[in-house]
Amino acid sequence: MANQTHEPVVQSKGPGSPPSGKTRSWVVAHWAGLAACAVAVPLSFAVHLLFPSIPVMTTAVVLGVLSANIPGLSTLVAGPLQKGLGFAGKKLMRVGIVLLGLKLSIVDVLDLGWLTFVVVVAIVLLAFAGTYLLGKAFKLPGDQPLLVATGFSICGASAIGAMSAVRRSKDEDTVIPVALVTLCGTLAIAVLPLLMVPLGLGPEAFGQWVGASVHDVGQVVATAQTAGASALAIAIVIKLTRVLTLAPMVAAAGIISRRSQGTGSAHEGLKLPPIIPGFIIGFVALVAVRSIFDVPAELLDAATIVQDIVLAAALFGLGSAVRVRQLFASKGASILMALCAWALIAGLGYAGVLLLQL
Repeated sequence: MANQTHEPVVQSKGPGSPPSGKTRSWVVAHWAGLAACAVAVPLSFAVHLLFPSIPVMTTAVVLGVLSANIPGLSTLVAGPLQKGLGFAGKKLMRVGIVLLGLKLSIVDVLDLGWLTFVVVVAIVLLAFAGTYLLGKAFKLPGDQPLLVATGFSICGASAIGAMSAVRRSKDEDTVIPVALVTLCGTLAIAVLPLLMVPLGLGPEAFGQWVGASVHDVGQVVATAQTAGASALAIAIVIKLTRVLTLAPMVAAAGIISRRSQGTGSAHEGLKLPPIIPGFIIGFVALVAVRSIFDVPAELLDAATIVQDIVLAAALFGLGSAVRVRQLFASKGASILMALCAWALIAGLGYAGVLLLQL
């Protein structure tokens, strides 16, 4: 008999074919953590329904932090749930940032007038620079000063996720800023409405202050709605104007990162970070779609629901990486720094409101 060469059988991968070994391995490694997100997200929405003043995203982060610090649960989070939660914190965050673009129309920003636009951008830049310097002064490690500055000045945890992606920040440098921006944003929901009357702010001025100084979009909504519909409307537009600065800030960080890493990466064969990450391009593209086309309200509502779901899952994943003892490291320097930054941006926002009233 002639010798026969036995070739490996390659099975076609039609619609009914089982997943490849690589896919099965990925599912096995990630399913438990993603299942935990699938439990945490509806619970976060349920808390928001029961207590409307508590944003879904804030609840998601808090649940994540609790899961990482309660004995028993913390073992699961650090073990079989870790990869799935890490995937949610990074990849799903980027999906949420892209969908955030559909909330923003350039037309709405232009309707504010050039003076309001200039004041808002100035507040963002001053808050970013001041918070970054505070982070350095309090000797926060690694990329934490940059990430805290980004989150506080632009749009909370979403901005932190975007900046950490382009900077390729370490996980431990990302989770602390997320916890801090959530803590201070939650304080804003409780404290700012109490200051409305003592500071002599009417509903419109209060909305301007909230939009210019509160971190996350959900936190802005929760804070501004206490002063009525007019305050809420202007707060959202001003807040989304701050969100508009996310793309150029991240692009600038990408350029700086490439320049600082270029020589070393070339010698070591490492891949340079992108100037503009793909998800930021997606964000800008959806801003353009919202600005140019008349997007049906039903589509916007559906996109908002999807965005809230993926961001809640992402923030639960990020929160699960926070260890409370880390927040009190160096005698609570990070918390003290965050409170100083919170006071700084609130002061800048109030000064901006006074300027606009002249």
